[in-house]
Amino acid sequence: MQIRTRLALQFLLLGGVIMIIASVAIYFSSASQRKGDFYKLLWNNARSTANLLFNTSKVEADRVLGIEKKSPVNLKNEKIIIINFNNDIVYTSDDNKEIEIRNYVLDRVRQGYIVTYKQPPYEVIGTLFYTNYDRFVVLAAGTDTEGAMRLKNLEVILIFVCMVSLFLFFIAGWFYSGRALKPISDVVNKVEDISITSLNLRVFEGNGTDEIGRLAITFNRMLERLETAFSMQKNFIANASHELRTPLTSINGQLEVLMMKDRSTTEYKAALGSVLDDIKSLINLSNRLLLIARTSAEGPMSFNKKIRIDEILWQSQEEIKRFNNDYHINISIDNSLTDSDQMIVVGDESLLKVAVSNLIDNACKYSDEHTVDIQFRHVEKSIEIIFKDRGIGIAEEDIKKVFEPFYRGSNTIAISGTGIGLPLVNQIIKNHNGTIEISSKIGKGTVVTVLLPNVS
Repeated sequence: MQIRTRLALQFLLLGGVIMIIASVAIYFSSASQRKGDFYKLLWNNARSTANLLFNTSKVEADRVLGIEKKSPVNLKNEKIIIINFNNDIVYTSDDNKEIEIRNYVLDRVRQGYIVTYKQPPYEVIGTLFYTNYDRFVVLAAGTDTEGAMRLKNLEVILIFVCMVSLFLFFIAGWFYSGRALKPISDVVNKVEDISITSLNLRVFEGNGTDEIGRLAITFNRMLERLETAFSMQKNFIANASHELRTPLTSINGQLEVLMMKDRSTTEYKAALGSVLDDIKSLINLSNRLLLIARTSAEGPMSFNKKIRIDEILWQSQEEIKRFNNDYHINISIDNSLTDSDQMIVVGDESLLKVAVSNLIDNACKYSDEHTVDIQFRHVEKSIEIIFKDRGIGIAEEDIKKVFEPFYRGSNTIAISGTGIGLPLVNQIIKNHNGTIEISSKIGKGTVVTVLLPNVS
């Protein structure tokens, strides 16, 4: 069922319930008022008749009662019965004895109550009348034909009004829901025009303050993120293709030259050594591309293994110095770390080692002295690791882009690299619910600060 139809039916149901409740309330209120008015009229007539009988002469009473009986304004089928204390009927206009005289009614009236009850088609009221010498029970009955007719007419009118109102409620609900849902329909129509080739399009945000406006704003922000992600993906694929093509072209060219003529063993070894270096570079690049693709796809994760971050640093130092004897890696532990538990993080050991090794390698590679100073300390509930070098530095306009895959600063052209290291480090740290910040000055060095949550 469409939302518009559902809203129209809900509008109909709500309006119908309100109308029915209001109609029932009006009907019963009118019925109660009619009943009260009719019994009051019966009571007045009963008291008036009793007054005539007991406070005037018999001739005068008969004359007045005869006139009232013939009066056109007299109640239809009016019956009045007066009974003394001994239950003898002293007066009755009920010639056919249609009104039943009930003992419990007489007892209640004599106790001082005004009693009303129905004896179809009559409505009866009983009241007590006092004279100087005795007490009398006066029963008055009548048929409220006019009141019943008015109630019947009111019932028909209310039913008709309810039916018409229900129809109008549905029509109003249909148009109202259509008008209310129009902005959503416009958004849907606009979204249908947006494809992978037109992510630059945006939906209309309206006033931007109501729910539809906020929905449109949220959707536009999602489109911006998608556009950015697709753009980065395109750039990543283009750059990855270029980086992969370079060593492959080099390998192909060297092998073609090698195959042109016979060469000495020394020349073969030299050429194969160069090819081997290109293959190693290609393998390293492929591994990094696969690793950055894996970490980007996983996003922030929940790890179970506890790892000591100081052990990661010592292991990375040892492995890097094994292949780079001229690198100087100085690790110092702050005095704030007084407990071994303060060095523990939860994560993936191999990924953290990749991140730390990349930061150490970058610091040494881009420094003339090939030196990096590493300090780590405990800050509140986190472990802070600071990598500081005295290298070439990073330009201020480049710092914002260093976490983009394959991006390299303008002052790093002469130094070999792929531009994958820092994006990979950034993704690994994010996956461990940590943060990374870079501050740098050209010619004075770079400071990289990593924060990882501690589980102590």
